[in-house]
Amino acid sequence: MREAALDKKGEDLSVIDVHGRTILADAFVLVTGRSRIQVRAIADAVVEAVKREGHPVARIEGESDGTWILIDLGSAIVNVFTPEQRQFYNLERLWSEVAKRTEAAT
Repeated sequence: MREAALDKKGEDLSVIDVHGRTILADAFVLVTGRSRIQVRAIADAVVEAVKREGHPVARIEGESDGTWILIDLGSAIVNVFTPEQRQFYNLERLWSEVAKRTEAAT
């Protein structure tokens, strides 16, 4: 999956470990594409790679708009953004704050 995103020139790929912090997934994968066309190409490549490896894709959201495509793989959720959407939603900051609150509570 990582190689597929990077082969399509995905940028700033990062993985956020959310195991135990949400029931949604164990990890969020974030990657940026420079345009809507590139975001779609990255998402398509990730889906193809996952299916080729024999893993199911539960759901794909945002393909028509192409500014933020979410690929639900069950234990991981892949988020492919345009730079503007990634900066606006800033999931890295959001989930790092959740991690800090979780650690402070324990």
